[in-house]
Amino acid sequence: MKPAMAGAAALCLFAVSLSKGGALEAVRLALAPALTPVVVFGPEPRATIVEFAQRRGLDPAGLSRRYAATGIVHCGDAHGAGQLTLAADVVTTAAHVLYDRSGRLRGDSAHCAFVVETDGVAISTALQVDGAVAGSTDPYNESAVHDWAVVKLARPLREAEPYPLAAPPRAASGAPVLFVARGARNWRPTTSLQQCRLRDGLEEGAEGTREFAFDCAAGVGASGAGLLDGDGRGLIAFFVGFRSAAPDEALPFSPQHYNFAVTLEGAFRRAVERQAALGATAQAR
Repeated sequence: MKPAMAGAAALCLFAVSLSKGGALEAVRLALAPALTPVVVFGPEPRATIVEFAQRRGLDPAGLSRRYAATGIVHCGDAHGAGQLTLAADVVTTAAHVLYDRSGRLRGDSAHCAFVVETDGVAISTALQVDGAVAGSTDPYNESAVHDWAVVKLARPLREAEPYPLAAPPRAASGAPVLFVARGARNWRPTTSLQQCRLRDGLEEGAEGTREFAFDCAAGVGASGAGLLDGDGRGLIAFFVGFRSAAPDEALPFSPQHYNFAVTLEGAFRRAVERQAALGATAQAR
C-alpha cells in the first residue's frame, strides 16, 4: 500500500510549454508555480561517468560505452528518459513520456525521437510511437504500476549496447541498484550515475509489475531512466516519479519523501521480449 501523506506527488517529465502555466508536466496534485521538485536525501549523490569512474578506480571510457544505451526521449513538447533494452531497436520508458494528460500521444514518429550520446556525438533516431505497447495509454489517471511503455526505433541503433534484463527484485528486498539517468532538468546535460537501494514495496499491478520506493536522488525530466541491478549490468526497473511533503528540500528518505520506480516484469517484461523478437523496425502486433 502507498503511505498516506499530504504534499506533492508527481511524475517526473519536463515540458517546455504547458497550457496551465506551471513549470512541470504530469503533476498529480497541485504544486506552486515557482516550485522545482527535486527529491534528494542529503548531499548531492549523483556523479558523471568520469567522476563515478575516478572514485572507484574504473575506466571512464569503458563505463561510457556500457551506459551509452541510456538516452533522452523527446516527444512533442516534452522529454523524459529511456534506454535501449534487450535489442538495438527497443526502447523502454514511462508511458507518461509518450502520452499526455488526455491519453493522447504527444507526437507522431516525426516528432518523437530517442537521443543517445556516443563518443561525444548525439545520435537521434525516430520512435515508432504508433506501435508502442504500454501498461496504460492514460497514465495520469491510473496507478503508477501501469506507467510503462515499450516502443520500437525506426532503425536499429548499433552505436550503443542494449541493456539485458536482470532478475526482478524480491519484495521489500533492500536490493542495491545503480540508477543511470539522463534528462533531469537540474543536472548537467550528460549521464548521471548513483548507487542506492530499492526500499518499500508499494503496489502490485494486475499485469505483474510492482512499484517500489527507492533512495536515489532524482529530478524532473528523468522519468523513464533505468535502475540496474547491483552490478550495474541488467535492467530491473525504471524511475517514474516522486511523492513528498517538501520536494524542494533535501530531507531524509521517509514515507513522506521518496522517489518511486516500476519493475520490469510481468506483462512489461513480456512486451520487451516480444518486441525484441520481432526484428528490426517491425511494428507491434
